[in-house]
Amino acid sequence: MMAHILVTGGAGYLGSVLCEHLLRAGYRVTAVDNLMYRQHGLFHLCADPNFDFVPGDARDERVMAPLIKKADAILPLAGIVGVGACNRDPLLTRTVNLEAIRLINRLRAKQQWVIFPTTNSGYGAKSGDVHCTEETPLEPISLYGQTKVEAEKALLDSPNTITLRLATVFGMSPRMRVDLLVNHFTYVAFTDGYIVIFEKDFKRNFVHIRDVADCFIHCLKNADRMVGRPYNVGLESANLSKEELALKVKTHLPNFFIHFAAVGSDPDKRNYVVSSRRLREAGFEAKRSLDDGIQELVKGYRMIGHVSHAFRNA
Repeated sequence: MMAHILVTGGAGYLGSVLCEHLLRAGYRVTAVDNLMYRQHGLFHLCADPNFDFVPGDARDERVMAPLIKKADAILPLAGIVGVGACNRDPLLTRTVNLEAIRLINRLRAKQQWVIFPTTNSGYGAKSGDVHCTEETPLEPISLYGQTKVEAEKALLDSPNTITLRLATVFGMSPRMRVDLLVNHFTYVAFTDGYIVIFEKDFKRNFVHIRDVADCFIHCLKNADRMVGRPYNVGLESANLSKEELALKVKTHLPNFFIHFAAVGSDPDKRNYVVSSRRLREAGFEAKRSLDDGIQELVKGYRMIGHVSHAFRNA
C-alpha cells in the first residue's frame, strides 16, 4: 500500500518542491498550508490523484489531529524563517516554529515517523575554520535558530524521528525566496548589477533545494537505520565565504560589481563550515553544484523580469 505523507507548510519554498518529488517517488501526499503569502505553487500538482491540499494552520489541533491520524509520516516544514521575519513577530515565531512541532509530536502515534528540517544555523558564530559535525555544541544566536534547536531536541527525545540540519538552501521554487544568500546574490547581480558586502570572510554552507527534497525521500526509505539522529545536509564543496560566493556569481554575470565594505556589519553573524559526513555514510550526498544553481536562478530571474517590491521582500 502506498505510504501517506503529511507535509505542513507544503506550499512554501521547500514544500512546493518537496511535494512534487514525493509524488514522483510514489508517495501519497497531503499538504497543509495557511497560504499566508497568497502563493499558488501547488497548482501543477492538483491533477495528481495522489495529491491533496488542506488550507489550515499547523498550530490548529482541529486541523492537524484528523490529518495526522491518516499519515504514515509527517514532514513539518511550516515555519517563520530568517532573522528579520522572526524578530518582527517573536510570538508568531515561537508558536509556529516550536509549539506546532510539540503539537504534532503529542498527537502522533509512536509508530508514525517525523522527519524534521531544522537549520545548521544552530551552530551559531563559530570560527569559520573548524568543521561543525553533529556532535558540535549548538549555540544558536538568533530567535530562528533557538526555536529550531528546541524543536529538534523535543523530537529527538521521542521515538521514530530524524532531523535534518539544512545548510542555506538555493535554487528556484514555485514559491520563490530571494532573501537566501545564493538566491539573493544572484538576484542583485542580475537586477542591480552591484552589491555591498559586510564581513566578507564569514563562511556558510549551501545546498540545492532539490537535493534537500531528495534527502527527505532517502530518509523515508532508510528510516530504520537513520532513526533518532540529526544529520547535516550540505554540499561539501560549498563551504564558502561571502566573498567567494559573490565571486562565483560574478563568473556567471561578469558585469556584477562587488564592493567589500571594511566598516559595517551583517545582522546575521553566522560563520561556520559544516561536515555532511554522517549523511554521506548513511548513503546520501548532495550533488547539484552552485554553478548549476546559479545558472538555474539566472534563467528564473529572466522569466520573472521586473519583480515587484512585494515579491522581492516576500
